[in-house]
This record gives sequence, C-alpha cells and structure tokens, in this order.
Amino acid sequence: MSIQIPRGTQDILPGEVEKWQYVEEVAKTLCHNYQYKEIRTPIFEASELFTRGVGDTTDIVQKEMYMFEDRGGRSLALRPEGTASVVRSFVGNKMFGHPNQPTKLFYSGPMFRYERPQAGRYRQFVQFGVEALGSEDPAIDAEVISLAIGIYKKLGLTQLKLVINSLGDAGSRNAHRDALINHFKPRIDEFCGDCQNRLEKNPLRILDCKKDRDHELMSTAPSILDYLNDESKQYFEKVQTHLSDMDVEFVVDPTLVRGLDYYNHTAFEIMSDAEGFGAITTLCGGGRYNGLVEMIGGPETPGIGFAFSIERLLSALEAEGVELPIEQGVECFIVSLGDEAKDYAVKLLHNLRASGISSEKDYLDRKVKGQFKAADRYEAKYVAVIGDNELQENKINLKDMATGEQEEINLDHFVDKMKTKLGK
Repeated sequence: MSIQIPRGTQDILPGEVEKWQYVEEVAKTLCHNYQYKEIRTPIFEASELFTRGVGDTTDIVQKEMYMFEDRGGRSLALRPEGTASVVRSFVGNKMFGHPNQPTKLFYSGPMFRYERPQAGRYRQFVQFGVEALGSEDPAIDAEVISLAIGIYKKLGLTQLKLVINSLGDAGSRNAHRDALINHFKPRIDEFCGDCQNRLEKNPLRILDCKKDRDHELMSTAPSILDYLNDESKQYFEKVQTHLSDMDVEFVVDPTLVRGLDYYNHTAFEIMSDAEGFGAITTLCGGGRYNGLVEMIGGPETPGIGFAFSIERLLSALEAEGVELPIEQGVECFIVSLGDEAKDYAVKLLHNLRASGISSEKDYLDRKVKGQFKAADRYEAKYVAVIGDNELQENKINLKDMATGEQEEINLDHFVDKMKTKLGK
C-alpha cells in the first residue's frame, strides 16, 4: 500500500532545505540587529483565539481554518497565522510588564489554511513574522517596514514594490465604513455572496474581494484617505517622512486593505515585480493593530507587525535568478584501503568532526575508485587517503581536489593541519 503526501503539503528534501535554512538565518540575523527576539508558540490553539483575534467575518475563520475537538471536548485549531498566537503569549506571560518596551518579537514556523493549492501556496506553509507591541510612535511603523524590505534586499531581491496605506483610527474607519455601505448597498445584489454578507459586518473587506474586483463600483468606492481625521493624517504623514528619511521607496495606494479585522492606521504590502513570478505578486503583508491585545484579554497596548511566506520568498528568488551562497560539499572525505585502515578511519572521522570539520567516509565497502567517485559526489574539498601501510608508518595522504596537489602528513598532526588549511 502506497501512502501519498497530503494535498497542499510538500517534502523539503536535502539540497533544497539548505536554501530554507539560509534565508531563515538571514532573516533572524537582521531581526537580531533590530533587537527583535525569537518567540515560539504552539502549532494549535483554542479556536476562540482566532475567531476573536483574526475576525469571524474573514475567509480564514469562515472557510480556511483546520478545527478539531480534543478528547476533553475543547475546540482547537491549527494556527492559520502567527500574530494572534504571539499576542496571546504576550498577554498570558505579562510581557507588557517587562522594563524594555516596546516588546519586539519574531517567529518562524508552519501555518495551516484549507484553501486551493496553487503555485507557491500550500495548505501547510512556513511563515516568518515580526511583531512590535507597546508603542504608538510612527517611527516603529517605519522600522518594521524597513526591516521587512531589508530582509528581501539582503537576500538579493531587487524587483520589489512597497505599497502603503492608512486605515485610520476608529473614528476615521467608522466614517469610511458608513460611506462604503452607502456606496455598495444599492447594487449589492450584483456582488458575490461573501460580499453581500460583508456589507454590514465589515464592508472594508469588499474591497479585498477577488471575485468582484473588476466590478465598476470597486474603482469608484470611497477612499479611506478622504475620511482620515487630522490625527490619522498626521500619523500617516509621519510614517511616510520616516520612510523617506530611510531611503525606503514606497507608493501610497488608497485601495490597499488588509484581510484581517484587527488592522488600523498603517497597512503595507511588499510585492514582486519580477517577470514570470505569477499572477499573485504579494510577498509580504503587515500593518498596525491597536486594539488586538485588549480583544485577547490584555491591557490597552498598540502593536504593528508583518508576516511573509518562505515559499513565496524562494519563488521570488528563483524568478529573479538569485543564486544563494549555499555550501553543499564536505570539507574532507576519507578513503581507506585495508581492514585496519578502515577501522582507523572511524576514529579519524570522529576526530575531524569533533574539531568542527564537516567530514564523511565510505560505508558501503567500495573499492578505491568507488570511494573517490563518492568523494566527488559529496563535492569534497579534500580527500584523505589512508591504507594499512600508511597506518603502520603513521602517515596519511591528502589531496586538494581543486588544485590536484597532494602531500603526505603525519597522522598525529593531521587534524590540526586540516584546521589550518580550512581556517578553523
């Protein structure tokens, strides 16, 4: 019986997983430079966390969440996104009481959404995200945005487009909400069922509809920028000033909305303009979510963050032809001839590895020619050859595979000699 991998998931195999490790390490290093600390939260949470935090009018909650009941009758869900879990932890662990504020966190891990799989989109996907909790300063908005764009640029992407918008404060959003209802209501029967349900609950999400995006009312819908009060306008202008001072290029798009209910003020997306990347160009989305912490049971605490899919990041790198500097080969491969030398190679291999040298040997009892072919497949920098005779003489032969040069080395000094050659 052959068991197939579940639809919408993937195996990330050796040769490919090194790319994942590299991009994650680059992102983590940059987060460290910005003083963001890693947080790890459970893969499943109480379903209520997402229905309350993400919003019960969103597609994520209504259509895409993997929910199940445990043996105690509790409703649980595989996490569809990371922000709600981070905020739950922030509240539960009273991080708001820590002396260093704002609390700056990053996370990386699998998320789960039941949606139609397509290129770069899976039902289990890996998301990298950042959250900054505890500051209403527009400078932290600009910092978070610059960190997001900085990760992409550090990895070598150049065909990027940053789009920003303001969703305003509660007063601005309520005024805009009323305007949207008045705009769409007379012809709402021309829209899909989802949009009809959203009209009274969350009309802003009509603007995010993929089915009706070409409807003529979409292009004439009231702009949120026309309903921003003075405070919201000043906030948005300050964010733009900071970004300009950082030399971060951006475009203001009043039609940009975020799909989750908790966003307000700054919203942004980073898109790929690379030719052949695909119809869905969004790489990263984020924004400010003042009010989410209180919604999840914490004190009044402003927040802002972003998240991106590692899968889509790798697709963008491929679309731009960016080659990541991945070291695939081993530093030393041991070729042994004779039973005594074969046994000694086990100890020697251990000593090399204990000294931080990536090493390998033959485990299939191949002939010398087969062992050298294996060394080539492992892309070995050096091949160390030892036979029973060399072992008796306490010597080993070392070949530099790039230059072809060979030398004979005393076995007592071999590991130290290798460390010197490799700069360790």
